[in-house]
Amino acid sequence: MEQYQVTGMSCAACSARVEKAVSSVEGVTSCSVSLLTNSMGVEGTADSSVIIKAVEDAGYGAKKKGVQTQSNSSDADLLKDRETPVLKKRLITSLCFLIPLMYLSMGHMMWNWPIPKILDGNHVAMGLIQLLFTTIIMVINQKFFISGFKSLFHKAPNMDTLVALGSAASYGYSVYILFAMTDAQMHQNMDAVMKYMHEFYFESAAMILTLITVGKMLEARSKGKTTDALKSLMKLAPKTAVVIHNEQEIEVGIEQVHQGDIFVVKPGENIPVDGIIIEGNSALNESALTGESIPVDKKEGDAVSAATLNTSGYLKCEATRVGEDTTLSQIIQMVSDAAATKAPIAKVADKVSGIFVPTVICIAIATMIIWLLVGQSFGFALARGISVLVISCPCALGLATPVAIMVGNGMGAKHGIMFKTAVSLEETGKTQIIALDKTGTITSGKPQVTDMVPVEGISEEELLSIAYALEKKSEHPLAHAILQKAEEAQIHDNLEIKNFLAVAGNGLSGKIDKETVYGGNQRFIEKYAKIPLSMIKKSEELANQGKTPLFFACDEQLIGIIAVADVIKEDSPQAVKELQNMGIRVVMLTGDNERTAKAIGKQAGVDHVIAGVLPEGKESVIRDLKEKGKVAMVGDGINDAPALTRADMGIAIGAGTDIAIDAADVVLMKSRLSDVPAAIRLSRATLKNIHENLFWAFIYNIIGIPLAAGAWYMLLGWKLNPMFGAAAMSLSSFCVVTNALRLNLFKMHDASKDQKIKNSVVLEEIQVQNITKQEEKTMKKTMKIEGMMCGHCEAAVKKALESLEGVEEAIVSHEEGTAVVSMTNEVSDDVLTQTVEDKDYKVTEIE
Repeated sequence: MEQYQVTGMSCAACSARVEKAVSSVEGVTSCSVSLLTNSMGVEGTADSSVIIKAVEDAGYGAKKKGVQTQSNSSDADLLKDRETPVLKKRLITSLCFLIPLMYLSMGHMMWNWPIPKILDGNHVAMGLIQLLFTTIIMVINQKFFISGFKSLFHKAPNMDTLVALGSAASYGYSVYILFAMTDAQMHQNMDAVMKYMHEFYFESAAMILTLITVGKMLEARSKGKTTDALKSLMKLAPKTAVVIHNEQEIEVGIEQVHQGDIFVVKPGENIPVDGIIIEGNSALNESALTGESIPVDKKEGDAVSAATLNTSGYLKCEATRVGEDTTLSQIIQMVSDAAATKAPIAKVADKVSGIFVPTVICIAIATMIIWLLVGQSFGFALARGISVLVISCPCALGLATPVAIMVGNGMGAKHGIMFKTAVSLEETGKTQIIALDKTGTITSGKPQVTDMVPVEGISEEELLSIAYALEKKSEHPLAHAILQKAEEAQIHDNLEIKNFLAVAGNGLSGKIDKETVYGGNQRFIEKYAKIPLSMIKKSEELANQGKTPLFFACDEQLIGIIAVADVIKEDSPQAVKELQNMGIRVVMLTGDNERTAKAIGKQAGVDHVIAGVLPEGKESVIRDLKEKGKVAMVGDGINDAPALTRADMGIAIGAGTDIAIDAADVVLMKSRLSDVPAAIRLSRATLKNIHENLFWAFIYNIIGIPLAAGAWYMLLGWKLNPMFGAAAMSLSSFCVVTNALRLNLFKMHDASKDQKIKNSVVLEEIQVQNITKQEEKTMKKTMKIEGMMCGHCEAAVKKALESLEGVEEAIVSHEEGTAVVSMTNEVSDDVLTQTVEDKDYKVTEIE
C-alpha cells in the first residue's frame, strides 16, 4: 500500500470526493482516505503522478509520503497538530471584532445598551459599522469561502460550502437592506428605516463564521489527542547510537547504524536498534513495546529490541534489524496502516457523506421557496434557509468511525495488542469460536520439572544429581528441563559420565565410576531394572495429568521418577474462563496424544479438545469450525500460519515466529493468553463507541434540519436563529470526537462487565476423523511468480490465493518463486493470475 498526504480536506464530503476520484483511476484496486490523519492509502499499479493529478483535479492537494526514516521524524511531523494554533489565532482575532459588533447589533437594539452620541439614532452609521466589522471577520475567516466555493465549482460541495453559502447569504441580504435603508433615509421614511434596522443579519454572518471556527478548533484539538498514542510511539525511537569502530566508541545518528554493527548500551540508556547481546547482562524495561512494566532479565545470546530501556548492566550487542525493520518501526507501521484503512461499518456513513451536502443545499432552497409560497417575508424565509445550511454537519458522520478506530488502535498499542487493520479491530469482537494452539499459547512452550518421586532410601537431591549428570550430555528438549531444575537447586556435582549412549526415542545410559546408570521411558528402563508396581501406578497418574514420567535407574535398581511437562501459563485458565463468560466456545488444538491433551485441556478449562492434529491438519480443523460460526485462531509457530490465514481472525502470540505474525490479523506482543479476551473487549468497546457516534451524527441531523427549516413553526411556534444553528453544528463534531476519546478510559482487562454474545454457537463433540488426511483427491497447479522477496510476500500471496473459492491450500516459496495451489474445484488460470497480480507480483507460468 502506498501512502499519500492529502491537503485541503475539511469534512467527510471532501474525503469521499478524493476517494471517488482516485478509485476511478485505471490501475487502482483500492483506495482509503482518512480525514482524521489527512492521509490516503492506495493499492494497485497506477503511477503516483496520475494519482496525485486525480486528487488535484478534484480540488485538493496530495504528495507521496517519503520512505520511512529510522527516527520516524517525518511521520511524527505529519501528525503534528498545526491546525489548532492557526484556528486559535483566527478565533481570537475574530472575537476582537465580533464583540463590538454584537454589542451594537444586539446589546443596543435589544437591551438599549449605551452607544456613542454620534451613533445614537444614526441607523445608517450603525449599519455601516456592522458592515465594516462583518467584512473584517469574513476576511479573517476567508478559508471557509475559498475552500467552500472552490469545491462547489468542482461540483463537490463540502461543509465549508454550507458555511460559506450561509454566511454569504446573510451578508448579501444585509447589504441589500443597508442600501434600502439609505433610500428610506433620503425620503425621510423613518418607519421604514426602523423596520430595516431589525432586518440586518450582519451579526449572523459574523457569528456563524466565529462559532464554526470554535467548533473546528475544538475538533482539531480533540483529533490531535486521538493520535497521541501513535505520536508517543514515534517519540520512543532513539535518535543516536554508540557504535564501536576501530575499537573506539563513537556516537552516530541512528540512520548510520547498519546490520552487523556492534553497539553498546550503558545503564539508563535506550536500546537504539534490534540486536543480540554478545557481552554483558542486564534487566530491560520493555514496557514501551509490551506494556509490561516489570523488567526482563537478559543475558548473552538474548535478543533486545529498539526503544527498550537498559536499567542496570553494560551491554555490547550486534545489530540484527535496523531502520524500518525494527520491532518498534513495525509497530508504528501497523498502527499507521490500521488508521489508513476503513472499517466495514464506515461504508454507510461514507455513502451518506458523499451526497449529504448537495442534499442539504437542495433542502435549504426548498425551505426558502416553501416559506415564500405560504406568505412569509423574504427575511424570514432566508433565515430558515441559512439555518438549514449552517446546522447540517457532514463532519460528525465522517469522523464517527475513524476517531474511534484511531483511539482503539492506540489503546491496543499501549497494552501490547496490535490490530493490523480497522477491519480486524471491528471484527475481532464478533468472534464466536476461539481455536487455541496448545504449545506456546496455552502452555509456556518450555518443558519444566513438575514432580520428583525418588524411591525409598534415595533423596530428591541424589535423584536429581544422577539425572543431571546423565542428561547434561543429551540434546533432547526434556533434558533441558532437568538441567534447569538442577541449576535452580544449585546442583553442580562433578559426576563424570563415561561410555555415554543415547538410544533415540527411548533413553540414555552411561557409567559413573563402576555403576551403570540409565534414564528414559518405562519400556527402556524395564530392560535393565525392576520397576515396583507402586511406581508404575504413580507414573500412570502423572501421565494422566499430562506429564511425561522419566525413569532413572542405577545398576539394576530403580532410583526414582522425574516428571516433566510443558506447563500451562499462569493466566491461561482465567483467560479461557473469561472467553467462555463472553459466550465464546474455546477449542484446543494439539498434536499430543489424547490422554495428555485432555489433561492439559482440563487444567485450562477449554470446551473442546482436538488431539492428534498434525501441523498441516490445523487448517482443515479451522475450515470445519468456520461452518459453525466466526472463528479466531490463536497460535505462535510456523505451522500455525495456514490456520491463522484460514481463520476469520488470526491472532499471533508476539513471541512467536515472524511468519505467524505476518499471517495474523492481530498480534499480541506480551505473549499472554489473557490478552485475547482483552483484545475482544477492546474490539467490542470500539464498535459500541462507533455505534454511539453514528447514532449521534445521524440523530443530530435528523432532528436539527427539520427544526432549522421551521417544520414546527406553524404547530409550536419553534424557529431556530442561524447563530444557534451554527453553535449546534460546531459542537456536533466536537461531541463525536470527545465521545471517542472516552475509550482512553476503557479498562480492557476488567472482566466484570463482560456480556455473552447474542449469537453464541453450540458445538457438538468434535471428532478428529481424517482431519490430518485429505478425504478427496485434490487438483494441483504450480504457479511461477516473479517479485516475491521475503516471508511477507509469501504470506500476502498465500492469503490472496486461499481466499478464492475452491482453493484448499497454497504452498508459497519466495526462494523458488513458486506457489503450489491445491484445489477441490477447478479454478481458472486467469482467476489465479489476476489474484496474484492484484498484489503487485507477476505470474510467468502455470503448470
